[in-house]
Amino acid sequence: MSTILAIFCIALTTYLTRVLGYACLKNKTLTPKQTQILEVVPGCILISVIAPYFVKDNPADLCAIIITLIAASRFSLLPTVFISMFATAILRYMLP
Repeated sequence: MSTILAIFCIALTTYLTRVLGYACLKNKTLTPKQTQILEVVPGCILISVIAPYFVKDNPADLCAIIITLIAASRFSLLPTVFISMFATAILRYMLP
């Protein structure tokens, strides 16, 4: 249950950062640099959640991180999230 709650909270945080950023700045003209920054915030949140696993000894999590990095280099955010969640679940089940 805690895993489902964590996934929900991550999704909500990612959604809110994107929506609230634009809602708060809807009457202002943004520079291209500001727009670019607002577009990468959800990815930064995802990275901050998975970054602590880089220092873990669990082989399943380390393999899942590698799969996630490969997926992130090839796909957009949503498919990468699904691939990483699926890979983590399968690897945690198969590896000790």
